[in-house]
Amino acid sequence: MSDFAYAGGELGLFAKAVNWKRYWFGKIQPLLTGDVVEVGAGIGANAPLWAEAKFDTWLCLEPDAALAAQIPDYLPAGDRRFRASRGTIADLDPAARFQAILYIDVLEHIENDGAEMQAAASRLAPGGRIIVLAPAHQWLYTPFDQAIGHFRRYTRRTLAAAVPAELLPERMIYLDSVGMLASLANRWLLSQSMPTGKQILMWDGWLVPPSRWLDPILGYAVGKSILGVWRKAQ
Repeated sequence: MSDFAYAGGELGLFAKAVNWKRYWFGKIQPLLTGDVVEVGAGIGANAPLWAEAKFDTWLCLEPDAALAAQIPDYLPAGDRRFRASRGTIADLDPAARFQAILYIDVLEHIENDGAEMQAAASRLAPGGRIIVLAPAHQWLYTPFDQAIGHFRRYTRRTLAAAVPAELLPERMIYLDSVGMLASLANRWLLSQSMPTGKQILMWDGWLVPPSRWLDPILGYAVGKSILGVWRKAQ
């Protein structure tokens, strides 16, 4: 097990983005069944959302020791489906197989994303899925991306290229078209290395709701985040 230490300090800020979390969670909730592993779970702030899904077991996997130690504080009290562990996909029992493996704003932090996706694919049960949510468009890369350890942002093409060819693509969509305006402002005007809490709440409260209405009209072809789902053949 490595001595990985996460460089970012934004996890507590984005934990307050409840509209955004509800938005993307609604897209993947029906897929969260059976045994699930959340790679790079951070402080476990998404656990209250996960508890609404109909899965059997949920493993919050986090390589940073300080972050992993905080996960139990966020897990729903008395929900024995959850457990937390420090480590990466490579540290799991080689015989373990999962119905869903999640990378929620995580894959962009991994330098060799192709090797990571290959390792994840090898841990899927037949019919299991890899689900990736990541920041979109390299031309939106900002000092904020650099400050929190992003190696890249993704397009449909570059995200698909990281996933093993034997997995079957099920969905590849962009989310938060209106939020792209905020990202553009930061890219060209503010160049901030870290948003403020007020900015997070403003984006979540004022930009995410209209995105939920506009994104389907635009065919999910525009947005500052990308969501991809791939399935292993039965």
